[in-house]
Amino acid sequence: MLGATLDGVPESVAIGLALLGGGSVSVAMVVAVFLSNMPEGMAASVGLRNAGHSRARILWVWAGIVALSVSAAALGYGLLGNASPDVVACIQAFAAGSILAMLANTLMPQAFANGGREVGLVTVFGFILASALATMG
Repeated sequence: MLGATLDGVPESVAIGLALLGGGSVSVAMVVAVFLSNMPEGMAASVGLRNAGHSRARILWVWAGIVALSVSAAALGYGLLGNASPDVVACIQAFAAGSILAMLANTLMPQAFANGGREVGLVTVFGFILASALATMG
């Protein structure tokens, strides 16, 4: 859950910053954030359930992470309006790094252990899809 928070908060700040930059968040960004968070959330929830946590507790934990992420997006939008481009770039780089760290440390090894070699091909397909969405949106 710490990983999801460390991933979600900078990601949300980046969304708030994107709202500042262009007035809206692209469809590609929303789809990418949603798709990247689904397997992370499912894997973490299964792990918590296997550790004996109740479904209600798991839902409350996720509700807290969502609330924290929404707050981070609002703070990114509200507090960083006058931030220098260098500060914005650093925050966005941190957000990107946190996403990559979560993928490399948690999701990819678990996906490979459970899904085998096909995981690499699906990962490449996902990257191509994200690139295509970014180009369109």
